[in-house]
Amino acid sequence: MAKVTAEISMSLDGFVAGPNQTLDDPLGAGGDQLHEWAVRLKTFREFHGQEGGDVDSDDELLAESVGSVGAIVMGRRMFSGGAGPWDDDPNASGWWGDDPPFHKPVFVVTHHEREPLVLADTTFTFVTDGIERAVELARDASGDDAVGISGGADVIQQTLDAGLLDELQIHLAPVLLGGGVRLFNENDGRAQRLEQTDLRESPTGVVHLRFRTV
Repeated sequence: MAKVTAEISMSLDGFVAGPNQTLDDPLGAGGDQLHEWAVRLKTFREFHGQEGGDVDSDDELLAESVGSVGAIVMGRRMFSGGAGPWDDDPNASGWWGDDPPFHKPVFVVTHHEREPLVLADTTFTFVTDGIERAVELARDASGDDAVGISGGADVIQQTLDAGLLDELQIHLAPVLLGGGVRLFNENDGRAQRLEQTDLRESPTGVVHLRFRTV
């Protein structure tokens, strides 16, 4: 069965996006700082159809992550920033234009039905019956590769709460956002133990932490 992994950048005070998120600024105030370690890299730039970029230990780690995933699960807000009916969503085709950077099947967890959307070599399938079904479909599509839970925070938390997450990688940025979207919110009081399996330092001051669920 395909491993289920989640990967996300987080501030030292626990936020994955800053305050005052808008459609024009989906990462909120200061949220771009969480991803500065990645956007400079060769692998990141290639993933987004760009040239150049740095090659270092961060690039090696990102290339490992990208290469290990065969299908992706994401939430509606990560897909388009919307929440209501698709007819009312100004970004109904997503944030990434006609050639999204995924190049593999993507399963979007949403409350609102729609037909699959094919953009270049990426097919977005919209799943309305919960995170368990989305992960099941992604596992079927990923073959021997991992299923990547790409965000946002709520979908990662749902996967963890459902006992479906095998591995969590956090890129801990030396930033204090002071507010915004937390990766971990209060649940029903159940404790969840994680076991650290890797720790790497970055040339940019970010610390890359990897855990497996116990």
